[in-house]
Amino acid sequence: MLCAAFPRSMLAAMNFPQYRPRRLRESAALRALVRETELSANHLVLPLFVREGRRLRRPIASMPGQFQLSVDELLKEAAAAFAVGVPAVILFGIPDRKDERASGACGIVPKAIRALKKELPELIVIADVCLCEYMSHGHCGVVRDGKVDNDATLPLLARAAVAYADAGADIVAPSDMMDGRVAAIRAALDRAGHKQTPIMSYAAKFASAFYGPFREAAENAPRFGDRRSYQMDCANGEEALREVAMDIAEGADIVMVKPGLAYLDLVRRVKDKFGYPVAVYNVSGEYAMLKAASANGWLDEKAVALEMMTAFRRAGADIILSYWATDVARWLSETR
Repeated sequence: MLCAAFPRSMLAAMNFPQYRPRRLRESAALRALVRETELSANHLVLPLFVREGRRLRRPIASMPGQFQLSVDELLKEAAAAFAVGVPAVILFGIPDRKDERASGACGIVPKAIRALKKELPELIVIADVCLCEYMSHGHCGVVRDGKVDNDATLPLLARAAVAYADAGADIVAPSDMMDGRVAAIRAALDRAGHKQTPIMSYAAKFASAFYGPFREAAENAPRFGDRRSYQMDCANGEEALREVAMDIAEGADIVMVKPGLAYLDLVRRVKDKFGYPVAVYNVSGEYAMLKAASANGWLDEKAVALEMMTAFRRAGADIILSYWATDVARWLSETR
């Protein structure tokens, strides 16, 4: 049945042979002229993993082409991305030592932020705000009696967010999925004189099997249990909208849906319902699958990656976090 939103007179005009959709697909120029979804490097954010050391580029086996980087190597990677038009990076830290208070959260990442803002002042630097990489148990919050204590975690998240803003972060991005974290971070930032620092909230972050390779990259696999008590059930869409509404009410400036490909319906619903800037994370498992398929000659990496990015944009995403960000920006510049 044709869409009832179209007036009957319009539907009549769309009958074959009067209406031939292929007329506007005849050449590359025509296809570009009527293209509905615009994809450019301006929408991209490159995730980067940073740790202590010098001249360190430690390969991440499950994510070919991605590395744990020392700050000096991080600068090179960020500069290469910025040179081809990627406007932003997001940082994940790997500390040398972990404890049960996530002390390392205020160590390597602020150091990397300062270096990036000194060398590339126009680059947008986003700091992921979570505790799992820095906790000895690998969970995203304080653990008491074998469970993650939501309210005890909030001051630690706020402390980290302020440290990142103090170091020069342009945006802080809480990814922990504790209830009330956006309000706690907003209040702490404001008290510290960072009223203009935006919050990009991982508002609808699902407990997903697509995160597997990230566990290796960030060295943050939980030592016991899993994260299903705080990350969302993949079956729940209405709850995702409530999570987004809650974060907006608490002061989020940008809201994120994570992962990407399996949750495009929610990207569209969030965009349509709230009208806020929406980010989507093209996560490690999505990256690893295509890398493996392309290495075996089963898929064309460039073509599929660009199709993914276009799908994110068509679904309503304004911002795309992707390990392909530098490649995509380069590919787009080559096709102009």
